[in-house]
Amino acid sequence: MGSGRVCSVVASVVLLWLGVAAAQGDSPWKTLSGNAPAIIAKGGFSGLFPDSSEFAYQFAMIASSPDTILYCDVRLTKDGLGVCLPEIKMDNCTNIPDFYPKGKKSYLVNGVSTTGWFSVDYNGTELSQVSLKQSIFSRTPRFDPSFFPLLAVEDVASKFKPPGMWLNIQHDGFYSQFNMSMRKYILSVSRRVIVDYISSPEASFLTSISGRVSNNTKLMFRFLDEATLEPSTKETYGSMLKNLTFIKTFASGILVPKKYIWPVSPDNYLQPYTSIVDDAHKAGLEIYAADFANDFALSYNHSYDPLAESLSFIDNGAFSVDGMLTDFPVTPSEAVGCFANLNKSNTDHGKPLIISHNGASGDYPGCTDLAYQKAVDDGADVIDCPVQVTKDGIPVCMGSINLMDSTTVAKSPFASQAAVMKDIESVLGVFTFNLTWDDIVKNLKPKISTPLSTFSLDRNPRYRNAGNFMRLSDFLDFSKDKDLSGIMISIEHAAFLAEELGFDMVDAVIKALDDSGYNKQTAQKVMIQSTNSSVLVKFKQETKYDLVYMINEDVSDAAPSSLAGIKKFADAVSVETSSVFPENRHFTSHQTDLVESLQTAGLSVYAYNLMNEFVSQPYDFFSDATAQIIAYVQGAGVDGLITDFPATARRYKSNTCVNMGNKTPSFMAPPRPGDLLQLISKPAQPPALAPMPLLMDSDVSEPPLPPARLNNGTTAPAPSSAPRMHTRIPFLVTLAMLCAWATV
Repeated sequence: MGSGRVCSVVASVVLLWLGVAAAQGDSPWKTLSGNAPAIIAKGGFSGLFPDSSEFAYQFAMIASSPDTILYCDVRLTKDGLGVCLPEIKMDNCTNIPDFYPKGKKSYLVNGVSTTGWFSVDYNGTELSQVSLKQSIFSRTPRFDPSFFPLLAVEDVASKFKPPGMWLNIQHDGFYSQFNMSMRKYILSVSRRVIVDYISSPEASFLTSISGRVSNNTKLMFRFLDEATLEPSTKETYGSMLKNLTFIKTFASGILVPKKYIWPVSPDNYLQPYTSIVDDAHKAGLEIYAADFANDFALSYNHSYDPLAESLSFIDNGAFSVDGMLTDFPVTPSEAVGCFANLNKSNTDHGKPLIISHNGASGDYPGCTDLAYQKAVDDGADVIDCPVQVTKDGIPVCMGSINLMDSTTVAKSPFASQAAVMKDIESVLGVFTFNLTWDDIVKNLKPKISTPLSTFSLDRNPRYRNAGNFMRLSDFLDFSKDKDLSGIMISIEHAAFLAEELGFDMVDAVIKALDDSGYNKQTAQKVMIQSTNSSVLVKFKQETKYDLVYMINEDVSDAAPSSLAGIKKFADAVSVETSSVFPENRHFTSHQTDLVESLQTAGLSVYAYNLMNEFVSQPYDFFSDATAQIIAYVQGAGVDGLITDFPATARRYKSNTCVNMGNKTPSFMAPPRPGDLLQLISKPAQPPALAPMPLLMDSDVSEPPLPPARLNNGTTAPAPSSAPRMHTRIPFLVTLAMLCAWATV
């Protein structure tokens, strides 16, 4: 008998696994069924609106995949009504303390004394005046003044008619101390409402309803932290993970924290994925991953790109989860609907043009060999070199003329040379022209940019000082044989360098391009970018390179006279993102006419500078760098993107929904600027923005670049390969350097 039972179990497992293999055989998906992964909206679109509110559920249905499943954390009221509430304590997710200031109680929740306001103390009528609010303090509270009544399970089903309903029962045992039965409620409501999924972290609860609900309702055992005790078995969830065959006796699937699948190291880097997805599928269990939120810290491996994270769970060549539980359902909708199973060899250099910003400076220190190589590997169409000059006259690629911004000079002996140079900027600096090339490469290290460090959003800290500095000549040699449509060289402070240091940056760049053979080739176009029209005018007089005028201020449009002026010396214009979609308290207010005016004048338009970090984007883009790209490319119609993260833009260009026209799914449509702002109730509306100025001809026109002059007043000769600079450094810098030398 023992042998027979063993053989029977083995045979069942083999047949089951053969069925899984057959289901996956002809499907691009490695899910248990072979179907596309499910998208479950936790409390609706709770990354933006209060969890479980009418706005959150409605927006999830509008902005996500049409197959999106609505998720409700069910809590019971005093009169047995099942309402959707994200937490068992109501004080953090509703305004109940305003109505019942003396309603605070203490109860045992899973054996732990917990103090707050609880739904079991109030009936449905008493709770009818209570409103939901945003429960995560890092998210906008602007929608909270709107009235969001608590919704019963039946309300969610009837109002939104979702394609699927998921009910989560988190604390079944809690209600027994009030002589209430969550089991009875679930059995009752499932006769009135079609429930597709029921999940719980309590095995006894799922066992009690197994076989008593519809066969079409999937029961999901929810795993909590591995060290936490499961209430009914008194085993840790970690130990239960090793006995999936037991879970299969009462559930058809499991819901696990995403870290169960992709563990993360203490310093926030991905570790090798576990075997849990494969183990669950072999046991005949579906597996769903939880805890997806675009505005939470992602592993550094994902470069602050939530779509990259979603794809790592469904399109990695090894496994796919059967569904994702998320606060931002738009992102997994993109992943499943348009970005999975892409042809990653596509290197189309058409629009939008992907232009790196200091290389892939979101992943490595900018303007280093690592940043440029990653930009090429990630599919940039154009890589850029913001050119600066050293004390010994060598043009170098450096993100800032101030070495404080992009190197470790502040921790070097050269820090004593720090001074303010008002002609450049009003902060202390040690500038590239203070040090020789040897000083830089032998004493300093690159430093990764951290534009959002005030929000504790650092970039790739393991590589914060990695890579090698590059001269302009190194950059040109590197770029020549790469699959690029072109290079961009940015020039700033040319007038200062000519007047104060006797260095002609335009001539130096032209000579470097000539020496590298760029003036005699057509495979890669050369783009010269500057905020100074005088620089571009001189290039137009002396070369045939593409010229890009950068507008480094917020403007709403360009006057006809300024457009005519720009056309005389430029082929394209780079504009700040905020000049396309102005922001008011982190919400877009409208779309300006700037892009249309520039393009009508025959000028290409590049938007800068795009970053993946969610705090760099208005709420309208859903903390999703891909939604941001969609807004600028499909909404504003820009011709190119200047970005710290070329990989995100390249993936957008490869998506399968890019040419669908009127059939483009809603989650790939550009958000309409100003729409979210209009959803805020009037008392919470931010003050109107002051009108943005027009770009006028006086903003564009400049006198010609001054000639580079020697100290004796004569014009400096054209630069040689490594010219010595004739410096007339302002008094503050000279004094600082003399003080430094005196202390040696």
